[in-house]
Amino acid sequence: MEKTPHAIQAFPVRGLPLLQPGDDLPRLLARRVKFQGGDILAVSSTAVSKVEGRIVPLDSLRPGPRARAIARRHGEDPRFVEAVLRESVEVLMEEPTLLVRDRRGHIAPNAGIDRSNIPPGLLLLSPRDPDGSARRIRRSLQARTGRRIAVIVTDTCGRPFRIGQTGVALGVAGLRPLLDWRGTRDLYGNLMEVKHEAVADELAGFANLLMGETLQGTPAAVLRGLRLPNGPGDARKLHRPLREDMVRHALLRARRR
Repeated sequence: MEKTPHAIQAFPVRGLPLLQPGDDLPRLLARRVKFQGGDILAVSSTAVSKVEGRIVPLDSLRPGPRARAIARRHGEDPRFVEAVLRESVEVLMEEPTLLVRDRRGHIAPNAGIDRSNIPPGLLLLSPRDPDGSARRIRRSLQARTGRRIAVIVTDTCGRPFRIGQTGVALGVAGLRPLLDWRGTRDLYGNLMEVKHEAVADELAGFANLLMGETLQGTPAAVLRGLRLPNGPGDARKLHRPLREDMVRHALLRARRR
């Protein structure tokens, strides 16, 4: 399985307008990038959510008793907490941060709901189906360009045991999100028995470095020159099975005490 390139090119996509619900994101991207076969497009979940209309006015939310109780302890807006709970299927931790597993299986603070880069009084929810979003963007770009392109929908996320955030893949289309090195041998002939490489997350982190987070941020980047195996995608394969997630189990046990 070869993934070593001869050379890599990576660049942010400049000149995109402020995105609005209903915008044709693939068309806007294709007008600014001359895509080549094998390109990997990384696009932020914020951009995807905006064009998909995943915007909720705070005033439309009526917080329930649980949201109000959590909000009091956090000094938070109870309407925001209500939005987090509605987007969640499991609360792993309420303090010092509200850590949840969302409807897509992704574990993140506040269900990945964004209050930055959006006008006051609005909330930006994560894409409803990030893999589906990646597939739609890929199909449209390939139809427009005639090139084979992979797409990653990215977000930023913290990591257990580590300080700081990095990019992660919420949605993937056109490449394998994991590379399985089991059964291969290392430099000394040792058989690899436990070795999965989260290549989609590695690419998302690289793209996140190019896109930026604040005023300099751009919502998309292109990675070129990587030789990676094609595949249908499915970022859900990056989620550790619940029965194997030791950190999740520890957090739930701590909540029950």
